[in-house]
Amino acid sequence: MLPTHVLAGMLLAAPLVRTAPELAPVGFAAGFLGGLLPDLDMYTGHRRTLHYPVYYSVLSVPALLAAVLATSAATVAAALFLLGAAVHSVADMYGGGLELRPWEGNSDRAVYDHHRGTWIAPRRGVRYDGAVEDLALSAGLSVPLLLLVEPPLRAVVIGTLAVALVYTVLRRRLAEIAALLIPVLPDALDPYLPERYR
Repeated sequence: MLPTHVLAGMLLAAPLVRTAPELAPVGFAAGFLGGLLPDLDMYTGHRRTLHYPVYYSVLSVPALLAAVLATSAATVAAALFLLGAAVHSVADMYGGGLELRPWEGNSDRAVYDHHRGTWIAPRRGVRYDGAVEDLALSAGLSVPLLLLVEPPLRAVVIGTLAVALVYTVLRRRLAEIAALLIPVLPDALDPYLPERYR
């Protein structure tokens, strides 16, 4: 789920607390945004339009080198942004499939690999977004962050964890509500519905 991705993106900046503390806040923010970016395609080809497991990973290598060799707020932000997006895109392979009810395990699509031109099958290490193990991951990622970040970012971590908890509690109900609402929506909204809702 998105909270897990943004917390993982933030945690990528943890080494900066010791190596370049003045850049840690920008690193945490860039990791958060990088972890968020891929899911901005939620309603336009989810896990295909902005998910690039290969390309974000490849681009993050020179960006990390630039951050090490020419350390600045800009290079650190770029590196952690790309790395957060890469981790998100790769992590989606280890979740459930791309379907309205991923706990049913009917989808063979986890994330699209643009490099090979094919969908990667879900590995279901985390059964589905919002599963209890997904919440456990969010909680586990938030513990070191709460110890590392300062109060403004600490509120972001706490808020993100709260969203994860609420989403986990409501996840299965949200799918049922969507299934009830979709048949009564006006036909004009059909082009705006994600494919998995049809």
